[in-house]
Amino acid sequence: MQYQTIGLGIRDGISTITFRRPEVMNALNAQMRAELLHAVKAAGQGARVLVMTGKGRAFCSGQDLGDRTAVSDIDLERTLREEYEPLLRAIYDCPIPTIAAVNGAAAGAGANLALAADVVIAAESASFIQAFTRIGLIPDAGGTYWLPRQMGFARAMGAALFAEPIGARQAADWGMIWEAVPDEGFADHWYARAVHLAQGPTAAYARVKEALRGSFANTLEDQLNLEAKLQGECGETRDFKEGVVAFLEKRAADFEGR
Repeated sequence: MQYQTIGLGIRDGISTITFRRPEVMNALNAQMRAELLHAVKAAGQGARVLVMTGKGRAFCSGQDLGDRTAVSDIDLERTLREEYEPLLRAIYDCPIPTIAAVNGAAAGAGANLALAADVVIAAESASFIQAFTRIGLIPDAGGTYWLPRQMGFARAMGAALFAEPIGARQAADWGMIWEAVPDEGFADHWYARAVHLAQGPTAAYARVKEALRGSFANTLEDQLNLEAKLQGECGETRDFKEGVVAFLEKRAADFEGR
């Protein structure tokens, strides 16, 4: 696919998707959603880490309200089911670690697109806004799923009802995101984080995601059984054997990943 609304680059095992509609704060239109879905799936096949970030002063401002297709199509349920859901599932189910490098404002569906990633790293000047009630809607694009799990029910309710910006530092303090870092050196920081993951045991990372996500629906007994199963699988990998040998030899492990 020839991308027009995003950029896709791969270096050091890291696939970086850059939202490239800065003139509309990287708002999502139908074409951008289709290109993102294609790029996320491609990254999951050929890289060891996926990073999503924005060009310009915003990460993503959510649905493009000026998009002619969006304005004329009042079937919001269809749009969510057919366009947003496949994209969110592709990010959530990506077999490699995913990072949202939030360089600026993340609003509406843009905020929840970021929260679908495994790790969210934000510049201190960035903010997250559940802007939906400003136009008479509810949080979508997974917002009602991510928010109560990541920041607690009371804060999720307040964020959804008041639709007020949550600064990156506050988001980190609340547990909504992994970390907020100074704007200066932001790109270097998230890239270093991505390199660290890309050089790690990605087969184990995939099982970390499966275990932690499964815990919400499992009893303790179910979760202990799942841990045992997944740990057994990890124990059969070359990376486990390499990790033990490297530890004993006091050197950095050379993980091959999945």
